[in-house]
Amino acid sequence: MPEDISFLLLPGFSAIGFMSAIEPLRVANRFRENLYRWHILSVDGAPVAASNGISLNAESAFGNVDHAQTVFVVAGFEPLVCYSRALGDWLKRLDRAHATLGGIDTGAFILAEAGLLRPTDSVTLHWEALSAFRERYPTVEASEELFEIGERRITCAGGTASIDMMLDLISRSHGAALASSISEQFVVSRIRQRSDHQRMEIAARYGVHNRKLIQVIGVMEQNMEEPLTPADLAQEIGVTRRQLERLFCSSLKDTPTHFYLQLRLDRARELLRQTDMSITAICVACGFESPSHFSRTYRARFGASPRDDRRPVRSSAGGVVSTTRENALP
Repeated sequence: MPEDISFLLLPGFSAIGFMSAIEPLRVANRFRENLYRWHILSVDGAPVAASNGISLNAESAFGNVDHAQTVFVVAGFEPLVCYSRALGDWLKRLDRAHATLGGIDTGAFILAEAGLLRPTDSVTLHWEALSAFRERYPTVEASEELFEIGERRITCAGGTASIDMMLDLISRSHGAALASSISEQFVVSRIRQRSDHQRMEIAARYGVHNRKLIQVIGVMEQNMEEPLTPADLAQEIGVTRRQLERLFCSSLKDTPTHFYLQLRLDRARELLRQTDMSITAICVACGFESPSHFSRTYRARFGASPRDDRRPVRSSAGGVVSTTRENALP
């Protein structure tokens, strides 16, 4: 019998994340007949529009489905706007019936909001929504991997990472040779592992190649809430403070202190626009000594105060947050 996989598409879902999950299944059936069968669900059974405006027809509303083998929640910019008690209860019923539950792109938000992610579950989602997820669900282990495959929880970062996730699942069930053949059909030179990075490496992101500089930027990114002093940063990578300053000046035309501040302000804007955290809480989370200092530096960086720059949080049945990524970048 074919393996049944259902995809619940939430309004504004990631089209590339969904299609990248479907296509490996289609090609698997081309090589070996009837390995997989898939179903498209929506909130109300009506066509559902992706974030790019393209609408797809659904077979059914999720509430009309009583049994499922595997269900992926496919979300996009604002996953929790669509969350409801009915959706959470439906997922819980499927879980009690031993269905495998998954999330694509930001679908992990829905599973977490329904209380279906335990501290022992490791999940992943799109990197731009990762900080917001960790702040809202601090007890859930959220990784930066391309995908996570657990016993009955499967999540991926969306985008083309859906291809890698599906190829891994196909390889587990039907062998690496089939997965490789499918990969070649997509003109993909290699199947990425779950541990591959979602984002470009620091060297590519900032156009730097000095090993010490790459190392210290990584340290900065890992220490936002309690920023390290320039002396501490220099000690972390085994150089003097003057050597550290020369590294930043020659490669980035900046100082370590100013560069670090820009990283923290970018993180603050991400939390401001993707969560319902208070401005004071964001101030603390990004290592600013006071709300007034935070507001001044934020306005200097982005041309607006934190309050003015925050998008209105759209409400839903659960009083949830907006996690819009499209306006999250400076």
